[in-house]
Amino acid sequence: MRREFALPEEDVEFLEAFGLPWETIRDGSGQWLLLHEFPFPDGYVIGSGSVAISVTSGYPTAKLDMAYFHPALSRNDGQALRQTQVNQQVDGKQWQRWSRHYDWVPGRHNLGTHILLVKHWLLVALGKEAA
Repeated sequence: MRREFALPEEDVEFLEAFGLPWETIRDGSGQWLLLHEFPFPDGYVIGSGSVAISVTSGYPTAKLDMAYFHPALSRNDGQALRQTQVNQQVDGKQWQRWSRHYDWVPGRHNLGTHILLVKHWLLVALGKEAA
């Protein structure tokens, strides 16, 4: 796995405990965390894939925002996923952007809390949890 830039120690510890293959890459002018073999809840056409998170300059004070999925997700029941768009090129692939936002609080939020929110967003999009 590539490690093209360093993450804060607490983030590395979270990722190692989370147990999925991960890498950090530089792509164009951006920095990305890629999580592979990410399990998707029952209700999606595919059971697992990759999640990309843009790690902005200034992180961890600067916020993390949104999530990107490859391959693109769709629901088993054919209902559309809201606020998604396949338009982000990362690492030579097209990723599906999920436009999800929240108020970032430095010192309270980090990569771990963001990944837990991504898991929550996946459930909310299926109607399995409240927004």
